[in-house]
Amino acid sequence: MFGKRAPLGYPGAMLTSLRALAGTWFAKVLFVLLILSFAAWGIEDMLRNLGRDTAVVRVDGQPIEQEEAQEALRRELQRINRATEGRFQPDARIRAALAQQAVEALVSDRVLGREITRMGVVVPDAAVRDYIFAIPGFQGADGRFSRLVFDNFLLSNDLTEPRFLNLLRTDLARQQLTNAVRSGAVAPPVLAERLLAWQGEQREVSLVELRFADAPEPEAPTEAQLERFHENNADRFSSPEYREAGLALMNAALLIPQMEVSEREIEDSYAAHRGRYETAERRGLEQVLVPTQEGAAAISAAWAAGADTAAIITQAEAASGQFNDLGVVDRASLPLPVLAEAGFALALGAVSAPVQSPFGWHVLRAASIEAGHTRSIDEVRGELRLEIAAERAADTAFERSAAITDSLASGATLAETASRNGMTFLAIRIDAQGRDEQGREVALPVAAAARRALVQEIFQTAQGAAPRLAEGEYGFAAVELRSIIPAALRPLESIRAEVVQAFIADARRRHQERRAATILAATRAGKSLADAAAESEASVEELGPFGREPGGGNPVPRELLPPIFELRQDEVTMIPAPLSFAVVQLTGIARPSLEGQDEALATLRGETATAVAGDLEAQFAAALRARSDVRFNLRLLNALSAE
Repeated sequence: MFGKRAPLGYPGAMLTSLRALAGTWFAKVLFVLLILSFAAWGIEDMLRNLGRDTAVVRVDGQPIEQEEAQEALRRELQRINRATEGRFQPDARIRAALAQQAVEALVSDRVLGREITRMGVVVPDAAVRDYIFAIPGFQGADGRFSRLVFDNFLLSNDLTEPRFLNLLRTDLARQQLTNAVRSGAVAPPVLAERLLAWQGEQREVSLVELRFADAPEPEAPTEAQLERFHENNADRFSSPEYREAGLALMNAALLIPQMEVSEREIEDSYAAHRGRYETAERRGLEQVLVPTQEGAAAISAAWAAGADTAAIITQAEAASGQFNDLGVVDRASLPLPVLAEAGFALALGAVSAPVQSPFGWHVLRAASIEAGHTRSIDEVRGELRLEIAAERAADTAFERSAAITDSLASGATLAETASRNGMTFLAIRIDAQGRDEQGREVALPVAAAARRALVQEIFQTAQGAAPRLAEGEYGFAAVELRSIIPAALRPLESIRAEVVQAFIADARRRHQERRAATILAATRAGKSLADAAAESEASVEELGPFGREPGGGNPVPRELLPPIFELRQDEVTMIPAPLSFAVVQLTGIARPSLEGQDEALATLRGETATAVAGDLEAQFAAALRARSDVRFNLRLLNALSAE
């Protein structure tokens, strides 16, 4: 809510002084001297051009204007919004990343476009037409190109036909160029064979697993052992750094309860945004489009008389036309007013008389009707009240921010400033994870998503620094750091039970580690794993054959699989795991036979070739980019994400 305006953090007292100074004769003489010195230094050239460049980025001197970048970002946001069914709510960081992504895509298009021009790649009109006619999404129920479906696509994507054709022509030219690069990608048969053999390889092992929980109960630690363990593991037994701070907060959520909204304002907002509360009537429409009025009239009569869909399709094709199911649409979704008028005048199941358009003669049938609905003001009164209050609260926060900054700059305490300006003031002790000394989350009056940013603001504040107003996801905040309680080893007496428990767990772990190391050393000295395990009173499991992938009945724990598949035949190794130590000996390797695997090999060769082709295309694009002079206007790029 606060992302659209720049943070206000100027020292108000200094500005007040400068305003007073600006009116004196001394200041005026000083400004004249400064202007003359700028002219003498040649800075007038910089001033003359300052702010005039509207290009977000220039590629080999050619601009990508702000409007084009804004349109690219808007399309990307719309695409994501459609994919998430309206649940996408980008914050400032996500918008910045999407803006960068959108501009980078435009840069790539420019770089590739210049290469296309340099190489003289052209796309004939016939190729564009054939490509469009072959797109399944533009085909009707009969499998042929539907002009109406195509027009609906243009309308729903806010595209004109010339713009879409130009985009498609550019994309086809790009495909010609990149396909030429990708065509050199091949996967040698031997590579696919090796990969398939690697994927299908299975192994057998002898496994000795020594669980920490199975270790014998160690002797109770002496006081000296406990003290030494406590000191040697200070990172485990220390309290985190805490900060004691005064925190003043102001955001829309905190100010909303203070905002008064009149009934008149609610009524005016409802009237101004009535369309948001209206659900338009929707109809399921079927259509036949034929070239002649006579053909349309015959189809209309047959359809009205009860002919089924199959018969109508046959009759339409005989009349050189086509049948289309337009789906469930509202009036605005139909590209031609004459069709909307005819379709929405029909009763349920009724068939229209022939309707003429620039595309031919249409006959429409109303297959279903969903009545429109308007939510009354009583139904949305609460929403409107909250919306108006939230907007007013945001404006109030910005209005108060200047007064808060001036108050802090004048030397007022943070508590006084908060009280005067309706801020929420807290005195807290908090660690870097947002918790108190009991490990509970410190209550902060901000949204859960903004907690981390606010805690970071507290831990970035220098001790002794004057409070300043900062703006972020949390709204406006000012921090007065009162003291820093450094991380410290907690006294043994206060955590004795915890230290004893950790000592015993560590003793169990070390016991099993020694046993595992003894077994490993014995096998490397020439004993069999079974004999070495027996000497340490451990049992051996024979596992396998099993593959590389965990789960699905694989008997080997996930964390043991990677090192097992790195072993050579009969090699023994020791593997630490979260709850045990394992000693493993590779006893067998089963490589799959590739006979009868022609289909799998062909699939793998195709996948590998596609991956290689993708790498070649990426390297080609990177080479073109490196050869180009790309210069960003960071000010406009940052402004793009803030809009």
